[in-house]
Formats: sequence, structure tokens, C-alpha cells
Amino acid sequence: MEERTLGRTGRQVSVIGMGCWQIGGSWGDAVEEEQALRTLHTALESGVTFFDTADVYGDGRSERLLGRLLAEIGRDRVTVATKMGRRANPHVPEAYTLDAFRAWNDRSRENLGVDTLDLVQLHCPPSPVYEREEVYDALDTLVQEGRTRAYGVSVETVDEALTALRRPGVATIQIILNVFRRKPLEEVLPAAAEAGVGIIARVPLASGLLSGQYDHDTRFDAEDHRSFNRNGEQFDQGETFSGVPYDVGVDAAREVAAHTPEGLTTAQLALRWVVDQPGVSVVIPGARTPEHARANAAAGDAAPLTDEQQHALAQVYDDRIREHVHTRW
Repeated sequence: MEERTLGRTGRQVSVIGMGCWQIGGSWGDAVEEEQALRTLHTALESGVTFFDTADVYGDGRSERLLGRLLAEIGRDRVTVATKMGRRANPHVPEAYTLDAFRAWNDRSRENLGVDTLDLVQLHCPPSPVYEREEVYDALDTLVQEGRTRAYGVSVETVDEALTALRRPGVATIQIILNVFRRKPLEEVLPAAAEAGVGIIARVPLASGLLSGQYDHDTRFDAEDHRSFNRNGEQFDQGETFSGVPYDVGVDAAREVAAHTPEGLTTAQLALRWVVDQPGVSVVIPGARTPEHARANAAAGDAAPLTDEQQHALAQVYDDRIREHVHTRW
């Protein structure tokens, strides 16, 4: 699989990574441990070398599963990024202190079974956090202490990303980018490329909408965020279906599916679209099964989309999606 440089980390990573929220929790029935490990191994065997997790995914379960993978294969073959900050209670700017960072970092290193993290990211903190000089000083201290090799930020909005990009220590920006969330293409990706900052594209399938497998009657488990967070009840609404109203998204996804070329699934088309955007380092679809992991990875070997396909997908966004998301994030 093609590899790209992950921003200021200098590390080479596969263009298709794996997001590990789904093997942690909040996606309905929990993935059994052995199935989760088979899924991780299948991703690796399919060319995936970048795995993204967080300390709150399954209250550390996702990190611990990745720790088992690392214990089996060693650290040299992969890059593991985690995130911190959502454990703060209350989740306020004042909670983002060096002492808190050290405590969260200690827990993640223990879960992953490593002395030094490859990359730690602030996990969508309150917007004022991105402006605070002392926050970046604390992150620099984590690097100086050998707790992490590099740090980045995971953001909800374009403005948050542009604020973080002004800081010289920020190695990566993680942001929602998909066929239904195109605003980062306007400023964030060009600015990141100019600064040498990596872009980690998350929610590439709009919580599954862009798989083309859902209809207006699909129901999700009560423990699935696609049930309990549709209106942002637990965390930012944009994390669930990319903030697109569900019925609107279903209809738009059908139009996207109509432009899927022979030999690709609609999900692979959507992943290939992200990979094709200039400035993207890696895209991190989730997977619950080995089959999902293998299919996701195959998008990295697909041919780039044609100009005609790119135009058609842009038209779907302009006609159906733009009014719902473009000014919000």
C-alpha cells in the first residue's frame, strides 16, 4: 500500500489506517476480544501500518487490544496514535494541565505496554484550549520527558484546526473529512501542507452512511452512538453521521452509490475520495470484522477517482448536504 509522511512526526504510514473506536465501544454490541484481534491482524496483513485509538474508547479497552497486538508483532512495523482529554470531568479548559496530561499519558502507556507513545493527540477539547500557550508548553514537556515522540490535535471545526496550525510543535491535525464534510479542503488542508503538518482524516464513511447499506428504516442499538448522539446529546453532533440529518444522508448516499465504478464498493469509493485529496496523510476507517478491515485496505490500492467522478460527488454535496453542515463546522 502507498505510504505517506505523517507530518512533523517524520514517520511513514499507510494511506489507509484503522480507527479503533469500534473495537472499544459505543457502536452497539461489543466486538469480542478474539474477533477484535483478528481484525487488527487482518488490517496489518492488508498493508495497514497506522492505528488510531483513544483512552476513552471502551474506557481503555481499545488501547489494551492494541497493546496485545504490539506485544505480538513488536513496535517497528506500525505507528499507534492515541488521544487524551475526554476523561476530564468536568470537561473544561482548566482541566488541561500538565499534571492531568501526565496522568492520562501514564494510563495510555500502561494500556499500550510502551514506554513512549508514537503520537498523542488532544481529543477534541473545548475550543479555548487551542488558544492556551500553557497547553502547548505542557505537551512540549511530555516530549522532553520521553513520554511521547510527538503530539497533535483532534478537532471538530475548521477554525480550531487553523488555530492549532499556528503552533510549531503540532505534528498532526485530525479532522472529519469525507464526501459529506468537504469544508476542510478550502483552508485546512492547504495550510497544513504548507506547514508540513500531517492530516489524519476521520469519520470517512460518515458513521456508515457512505457504505450505502442503510435505509430510512434502519435501526441502531441503544448503546450505539448512532442512536444516542444524533442530536449531539453526549458529544459533538458532527461525530455522528458527520452531522448530516439521517434521512438526508440516506438519500444522498444513494446518489453517491450510483457513481460507484465497477470493482469498488460504495465505501471504497468514499475512502478513495479521501485518499485523493491533496494534503491527506492517512484516513482511518473503523472496522469490526476482518472482512471490513480487508475491504477498507483495498481502497488504498484502487485507482484515483476520475475528474468526472469527483465532479459528480461534489454535486451531491452541493445539492443535498452543504446547507446542513458547511457553516457549522
